[in-house]
Amino acid sequence: MVKLDILSDPICPWCYIGKANLDRALEKHPDHPFTIEWHPFQLNPDMPEGGMDRREYLETKFGGRENAIAVYARIDEAAKAAGLEINWEGIKTTPNTINAHRLIHWAGLEGRQTAAVSALFRAYFKEGKDIGDTGVLLDIAEGIGLDRAMTERLFEGEADLEDIRARDVHSRQKGVTGVPAFVIANQHMVPGAQPPELWAQVIGEINEQLKAAE
Repeated sequence: MVKLDILSDPICPWCYIGKANLDRALEKHPDHPFTIEWHPFQLNPDMPEGGMDRREYLETKFGGRENAIAVYARIDEAAKAAGLEINWEGIKTTPNTINAHRLIHWAGLEGRQTAAVSALFRAYFKEGKDIGDTGVLLDIAEGIGLDRAMTERLFEGEADLEDIRARDVHSRQKGVTGVPAFVIANQHMVPGAQPPELWAQVIGEINEQLKAAE
């Protein structure tokens, strides 16, 4: 098997699109060689703990309402091409995602990491839920089979908080400036929401190399 490390943030629409495209390729190629692990990268590491109004956030980030609309029109087009319907109107808050990343980490310890990532994307982009809210995160944890009471106790403390922040900083120090970012076998970086066709090509090339090495 070949390790595929994915750096992502659950409020990043391109990460949602990138995962959908990768999933389509993996479904078509069940013989793929990948073992997948998700890693934390916060788009907004300095976001206030309670998040902020999404419209205000977008207009500040993109320099006004018109620019924000133009940027998100392109994102929506790419999402639809990936088979995703994003409920933009339902998203009222841009949250701080540090606790969402903690949940992804804990889910990974239970072998449910990708389920956690999928549930967070769904909650945020389809259901319009505030994934910075602990109650929402506990519902997600329970929904993917994690122990709710145990997860609540972890959130009440600072378990893995500094570790998640340190991993985020480490990625930036290594040169990662945006997500999604895919690292194949700890050697090759594939940035951005690549189409399924590219992943199909990568899978084919890796499988050929593995077969030749047998």
